Amino acid sequence: MQERSQGDDAEHRTGSPDSDGSDGPGDDSVNPLIEDLLAGKHRALARVITKIENRQPGYRELVSQLHQHTGDASVVGVTGSPGSGKSTLVDKMAATYRERGETVGVIAIDPSSPFTGGAVLGDRIRMGSNVGDMDVFFRSMSARGSLGGLSTATTDAVKALDAFGKDRIIIETVGAGQNEIDIVKTADTVTVLVPPGSGDDVQMLKAGILEIGDVFVVNKADLDGANRTVQELREMLDYRDGGLPRTVGHHGADAAGDVHGEDDGTETAGWEPTIVETVADRGEGVEELLDVLADHRAYLDRSGEREKQRHARYAEEIRTLVREDVNELLAAEIEHRGGIDSFVKQVRERETDPYAVADDVVGPIEECVSERRE
Repeated sequence: MQERSQGDDAEHRTGSPDSDGSDGPGDDSVNPLIEDLLAGKHRALARVITKIENRQPGYRELVSQLHQHTGDASVVGVTGSPGSGKSTLVDKMAATYRERGETVGVIAIDPSSPFTGGAVLGDRIRMGSNVGDMDVFFRSMSARGSLGGLSTATTDAVKALDAFGKDRIIIETVGAGQNEIDIVKTADTVTVLVPPGSGDDVQMLKAGILEIGDVFVVNKADLDGANRTVQELREMLDYRDGGLPRTVGHHGADAAGDVHGEDDGTETAGWEPTIVETVADRGEGVEELLDVLADHRAYLDRSGEREKQRHARYAEEIRTLVREDVNELLAAEIEHRGGIDSFVKQVRERETDPYAVADDVVGPIEECVSERRE
């Protein structure tokens, strides 16, 4: 699938917004900014993502209008420990996709600045192989302290890239660790990078990353220790506690924990995670990696797992948005009643207790919800 049109905006590389950027009418008509995005104008895409990231007034209406135009792009999450070469590999992946005639959107989740809240790393230094290519849109986004370096804004930005018409969307996360499992909530395929000769990194995978990886990449495979790292990964993927064979990956087992299609040879057999060796700075192994990612996309469609993914993703997104909205509502109510400090003072003076405060604040909201339900 190609983009709807080829925009010629010079700002597509940085995603810098215009200063005016009004959200347009508040009715059911399509926002002019969304019309421009759907027409392939990179400036509009950049402005929409900026509004989404900064949670500017009207961003929710923009995302709502984008929703019906999504569902075509494939989303790959790339995670791994610092120094594993994520940025270099993502750069080469984007360049190789372009050689294949596919358009690419990249979201790099960077650590947050403690002063501005923005992304610490700049996006101009990260995608050297794709400078000047109008069909590669790159955007750094701040983690803003979100669990796993991913936030609701990231999910919404992916929707913008999808609606724009990008064939492949790559999300590069901050680093690897237990919190990084959040990538599974957004990506169709999770790729985990492991540098060679890093026994600690391989052991770290047992903490949770191993369970969500669909593809494992031993990058810098020309360095000493690469073969050993590949072997260690194979052993961890092939055996579970007690030496039982396993199928891992975030859709390798059903809700009960059973592997799909055991011994029946059906198309629903669980995906077996693949190990790929690359030397990203020289582009070696990148073609093979993209082929494996294509195999995984085919598996998702063939097995019906893609629909299960989307169901789970939308369910989690709804829960997250409801939690965020309720938290904001309750925070405003607490502030209206004098602020949290006034409640703390009453609790410290034994005039009330935390549970009673919570009941007092939530009670009226609960009553309203109950009345509407009836």
